[in-house]
Amino acid sequence: MTAPTLAQAPGTVHDALTLRTLKESLLSVLTGPQRIRLAEDTAAVAAQGPTALDTLFPAAGRHYGRGPLPGWADWQVEDGIRTLLLTKLPPRGAEPAEEAAARYRGGDAAERRGVLRALPFLPIGDAGLVLTDDALRTNDTRLIAAALGPYARTHLDQYRWRQAVLKCLFTGIPLRTVAGLRERRDAELARMALGFAAERRAAGRTVPADLWLVATPEN
Repeated sequence: MTAPTLAQAPGTVHDALTLRTLKESLLSVLTGPQRIRLAEDTAAVAAQGPTALDTLFPAAGRHYGRGPLPGWADWQVEDGIRTLLLTKLPPRGAEPAEEAAARYRGGDAAERRGVLRALPFLPIGDAGLVLTDDALRTNDTRLIAAALGPYARTHLDQYRWRQAVLKCLFTGIPLRTVAGLRERRDAELARMALGFAAERRAAGRTVPADLWLVATPEN
């Protein structure tokens, strides 16, 4: 499967994210033994399918580390590992979508975040929206931020996308983490953001410094 290119406007945190650059970033921080393990683990998933993920997916942080992934803002090393593992699933019918959902439902917060990071790299079409919707209903800022990556930029409808951006303002998630913000912001989102700002000021509360990014719809 050809790795998708997830480029957007220059200067954003989602520039040119591809599987190749993901793997290069991982290899730059992994030790020699970890690189060997990664080759073995990805080969096991390709050969055995979901069975191999039963142990490999939860153990990603323990085996490879939980530090930041260079060049991938807000990603952790374990996010990158879990993404690579999921992309190695044999693309048979609905299996990638079903397996992503299973790993999300049965995982802890870090595993769920890894699934959300992986969605734009998987051949699942709109089937991942049920997972992004679930993440956006939570109050876990890590999941909300991960859910608003390139997958949501492409698949989330405008109404739900606006609501998600507004939730970022409510919860203090930096708007720079929202993929496609510049392209998708519109007059309705600007109206909502200005209303939010007015409510905050009336209550004597501070207004998020990055609200200006959506306060006007002009590109």
